[in-house]
Amino acid sequence: MRIFGLILAGGAGQRMGGADKALLPFGAGSLLSSAIERFEPQVEMLALSANGDPARFGAFDLPVLPDKDGGGAGPMAGLLAGLDWAGATGATHLATMAVDTPFIPGDLVARLMLAGDGGPAIAESADRAHPTAGLWPVALRAPLEAALARAERRLGQWADQVGAARATFPATEPDPFMNVNTQEELATAARYLD
Repeated sequence: MRIFGLILAGGAGQRMGGADKALLPFGAGSLLSSAIERFEPQVEMLALSANGDPARFGAFDLPVLPDKDGGGAGPMAGLLAGLDWAGATGATHLATMAVDTPFIPGDLVARLMLAGDGGPAIAESADRAHPTAGLWPVALRAPLEAALARAERRLGQWADQVGAARATFPATEPDPFMNVNTQEELATAARYLD
């Protein structure tokens, strides 16, 4: 298995007042630098799913993959761009995480791999699924493209359709899949760094 990684950062940041969440200050860097620090050791190569001007991410030295539709189809469109990139560069699987989940576990990819046993898998904690934290065989590219053509937009529902296994993580403090959508949540997450 060759597992590449994709950080999903294609959202519009509407609940952040339109801010580019990936570049928001977090700890000594940004949400994106924190994501890279946690995720890069778990995969062979890493890319970023983001729309708009890729030059704003130049300092991170990552391939920046825009959605084929220009944005608006959510993480499924980002996943499709990621599967295209991963397949073209020799990966068998693509692991994903959202840029606004700053506390993903250091063993996320390993546990997804064990749960999926070669197939797709997503994380769950506290009886809640986290489909953006997933592992996807590159062979799922065609079914994903077909789902997008049918205007399907919910990654969790599509994960269930393709039989994604669940890797269960304990609910800890902070929540390993805490999602930062507002300035208040960003401030809460930052307090866990102290």
